[in-house]
Amino acid sequence: MPLGQPNGAPLSFAGREFSSADLELIRHLTSDLASLGITEIARTACELLEWKRPSGGLKNLECRRLIEQLAGRGLLQLPARRGAGAPGPRRAPRTAGGEWQAEVHGSAGEFEPLRLEVVRGGPADSRGSHGLFKELLDRYHYLGYRVPFGASLRYLVRSGRAPDPVLACLLWSSPAWKMAARDGWIGWSDQQRARNLPFIVNHSRFLILPWVRVKGLASKVLATCARQLPRDWEQLYGYRPLLLETLVDRERFRGTCYRAANWIHLGQTSGRGRMDREHAAHGAAVKDLYVYPLCRDVAERLRSAAAPVWKQAEGDASRP
Repeated sequence: MPLGQPNGAPLSFAGREFSSADLELIRHLTSDLASLGITEIARTACELLEWKRPSGGLKNLECRRLIEQLAGRGLLQLPARRGAGAPGPRRAPRTAGGEWQAEVHGSAGEFEPLRLEVVRGGPADSRGSHGLFKELLDRYHYLGYRVPFGASLRYLVRSGRAPDPVLACLLWSSPAWKMAARDGWIGWSDQQRARNLPFIVNHSRFLILPWVRVKGLASKVLATCARQLPRDWEQLYGYRPLLLETLVDRERFRGTCYRAANWIHLGQTSGRGRMDREHAAHGAAVKDLYVYPLCRDVAERLRSAAAPVWKQAEGDASRP
């Protein structure tokens, strides 16, 4: 039986449309290469379908999640899990650097200037800044740590006055594919959105470490990051973003630090996942959507700009 949409339309996922023939190829690969595991299947599928990033790297992470989604809908069979480990994301190794620290008190001004350290290295860097960043999020953020979609940028936040303790962690990544409140505010067409979505960067994780009790620190971190991120992103990927976005779980947080840092509240999400295009992932929490323009006339620029020209990022940890 052909694999595809019931009406024969292409299936859209993570910035690409897949025909029935494309999906059939993926299904055959999961069967023929089952002994290799899902990671190698995803990599092979990307090579055969030429599913790549503008920099030339394979979109193997997105392809793996597409395969998992198709399997969840009963459209193909995943290969048996290899090894004896428990299912789900692996936990970051525990180190002394990630242990609970002595409480830090004060006001944000006492810790200025803040220093945002770009996290370098990839998953193999278990003892460096990437390992510490991953461990802190995995231990202390309520959502834990997962490898983000697409391009990403990570920061460890320290004080210029006392550089040793880490105060906070920030993870920036590719934006949600479609959000009604944001897209209506920008006023762009589907074609404009598909072309210029990379100009938006999503603030997907924000962790003030639980022993850090510094009044006003969160909004100071956001303001500092909004000034520094555009040039760091340009250094990594070759272009400057135009808009920041974030989703705040309204059952847990009130978004006070975003409002204090002059982010704009646009409304709520529809309760579907970030990458859901088929309107099938119901049951997700409704979240508040905030945006922060990085330039004047941002909506007009997002509608009219030429597609960004990417470069290969050195040491980009977003590509596993």
